Amino acid sequence: MSRTSIVLVDDHVLVREGLREILGAQPDLDVLDEAGDSAGAVRAVRANRPDVVLLDVRIPGDDVTVTVRRIRAVSPDTAVVILTMYDGPALLRELITLGIAGYLLKSASQGELVAAVRNAGQRHAPVVLAVSRDSLLEAQDPAGRRPVLSPREREVLQLVGQAQSNAQVAARLGLAVPTVKRHLRSVFTKLGAVSRVDAVNKAVAASLLSAHHRRRVGEGA
Repeated sequence: MSRTSIVLVDDHVLVREGLREILGAQPDLDVLDEAGDSAGAVRAVRANRPDVVLLDVRIPGDDVTVTVRRIRAVSPDTAVVILTMYDGPALLRELITLGIAGYLLKSASQGELVAAVRNAGQRHAPVVLAVSRDSLLEAQDPAGRRPVLSPREREVLQLVGQAQSNAQVAARLGLAVPTVKRHLRSVFTKLGAVSRVDAVNKAVAASLLSAHHRRRVGEGA
């Protein structure tokens, strides 16, 4: 029986312990290492060259798309399986273009998780997408609909488009700075953005913001 080697990446120790227990109980799966942030993920993959890396979307450090690119750069043969709480079609679409081998929600069953990891270890097996039907349809046909931002997310992004800092946005809207950061993370996920400028540009392209916001954030960058 061929064995599949794995690196786990999640910033919650309890989650990593649970994943290690589930995967380690399988006779053909070996968990070699784990990490809690993007830099640690790249180091662990470089050191172990695993068959599969199971990667959480929300970890400290680089955006997940950057982390995926760095992982593929240090170990091109390692398959990346995304594990996340967020069912975001824009992010899903971008990650598919980066060549991920699977995208699982954390609500997936143990069986789905094990199957996705095994599938990813088979190199040429099809991509596993355990997401909602709506997200899959939107990822396949992004022209058919727009990402949905909440009113508050729009307000935050509009001010970001005016080259305002997180602290300035917080003061303007009467929010705490961590709350502003949380809204921005949500916006990045929904739009598949990797930076503030990218978020504004994608919001403009999706007709979520007017074009003058793109010019203003560009001038303030």
